[in-house]
Amino acid sequence: MNIFKSILLLGITTIFLWSCGAQTGQDRSQEVKEAKAGRNYGGVFRLNETENIKTLFPPAIADAFSYRVATPIFEGLFTFDQADISKVHPSLVADYTISDDRKTYTFKLKEGVFFHDDPCFAEGKGREFTAEDVKFCLTKLCTQSLQNKNFPAFKDLILGAQEYYDASANGNVPAFELKGVKVIDKYTVSVELQAPNALFLVTLARPAAFIYPKEALEKYGLDVRIHPVGTGPFYLNTIDEDVSVTLKKNRHYHKTDEYNNQLPFIDAISISFIKDKKTELLEFKKGKLDMIYRLPTEYIIEILEETAAKGANVPTDYMLQRVPEMLSQYLTFRNDQGVFQDVNVRKAISFAIDRHRILDFVLNGEGYAPAEQGVTPPVFENYDIQKIKGYPLNLDSARYYLLKAGYNKRNPFPKIKLLLNAEGDRNTYVAMELQKQLKDHLNIDLELQILPFSQLLEKSFSGDFNLIRTAWLADYPSPENFLWQFYGQHVPEDPNQQSVPNIGRFKDQKYDQLFEKALAAGSLEEANQYFTQAENYLMTQAPIVALWYDEGYRLVKNYVQNFPNNPMQYRDYSEVYFQHDPQTHISSASSAE
Repeated sequence: MNIFKSILLLGITTIFLWSCGAQTGQDRSQEVKEAKAGRNYGGVFRLNETENIKTLFPPAIADAFSYRVATPIFEGLFTFDQADISKVHPSLVADYTISDDRKTYTFKLKEGVFFHDDPCFAEGKGREFTAEDVKFCLTKLCTQSLQNKNFPAFKDLILGAQEYYDASANGNVPAFELKGVKVIDKYTVSVELQAPNALFLVTLARPAAFIYPKEALEKYGLDVRIHPVGTGPFYLNTIDEDVSVTLKKNRHYHKTDEYNNQLPFIDAISISFIKDKKTELLEFKKGKLDMIYRLPTEYIIEILEETAAKGANVPTDYMLQRVPEMLSQYLTFRNDQGVFQDVNVRKAISFAIDRHRILDFVLNGEGYAPAEQGVTPPVFENYDIQKIKGYPLNLDSARYYLLKAGYNKRNPFPKIKLLLNAEGDRNTYVAMELQKQLKDHLNIDLELQILPFSQLLEKSFSGDFNLIRTAWLADYPSPENFLWQFYGQHVPEDPNQQSVPNIGRFKDQKYDQLFEKALAAGSLEEANQYFTQAENYLMTQAPIVALWYDEGYRLVKNYVQNFPNNPMQYRDYSEVYFQHDPQTHISSASSAE
């Protein structure tokens, strides 16, 4: 499936000696075994995340940090192509058919695929994956639960989803089954949709649709968030929340590469949670990390100069990978209450922000472009964001709309609070610049409240904010992924209930109608026309302050192979391997045994 833009990615081809410290702090020899086609087995891939994971339970995953840690553990029926994120490929599916009316998908599942060994199974041995597991997981996605943050992606997709969801309120077990999902036999399952949907297979590749066994949920209950059990190339070995996670190679994994090498190649993945970006960079340069994502802003120019010098034959042991991302950074208003109910206030603040200054001087260029159009980044083919009218800096307009809202010297605008997470100080620096700009441009006092990421998520879902820093990283490649978060049908009638993904609780009938027309379109071209109309109208209502469209900066050691960067930061570790000089004996390699 290739209906979206193919984006040029930067590959890694340099051969380099691999040597690193042991996870336990003690170095010991480890043989790196050669595989076919010049690939190698062995090694531990050492990574870092600057925010802690919130959950590893697929229906509850709603943040990029948890997604990246969960990806090596789980699989869905389909998976993204790491090198060309516009494509999806069968993962747990051997074959499939689509009915003539494009509404019923019948999946023939792979046989001989086993869940990881885990105490949730009899004698601790993982059992075989079957069609019943698909039915169970899709049904859970259509069940009311505080652990289910992803029902909005399936409510208008699977036949009977809303009916089943409503019947499961207050912990009730519906007396009927989810209408659209049927088990045909042990290895065959069918899914009937409410209407044809060109993105259905893409939806099945999203983290919410990862497959897990019911035994894990039954044994661990709420603690399943830190007891993930999947079929993926790695399984959870240790977890010390807020400190580290180690994943070990699944030696019973069902996939091979194009050369018939058994996957995965590396022995383990070690993930630390260092919050400070400068410390993270230092660990990388000391050889204690193999890759870092995002750079400390004060070191970006230095790193760019280093990589430029490399082109002049000055050696470095890493590569800088850059790619425009399916990621937008913005502020979200609580649109349904307080001062931000007034669209004039929202417009005033949107016009008062100098996005170029933020990108050029605060971020030192670590971003793709200032977000002077809409919320959708400029990375999708046949979706021209230049047609979207946004909010470039215009102080006359900013002051006009603030006056129109009734605020002046006699009636000054009240002090407002911005909630944010630090993310290695990047967000803090941006927030401080926003604080200065709003004071200078509109005489608005902005108070900053920095929270741990987990607390920020909870406040965003519950609506416990007036203004909050947010970002949206697509988990499937379509403008729809950015626009669905403003769909009013996602907002609960009860203001005390959580609202996901429409955290700003923006509701507008005209926007919803345009968005629904896009979903019902018969072609991608027609869908994009309606998405463009919807986004243009959305920006007239200013439910957010778009700040910038991001760019993925990664530093990767030269010996890391088969690990291309991509706009979605989707990471497939199953085919990653470490290259080395065949004339050099490799010693002091780490092991997670």
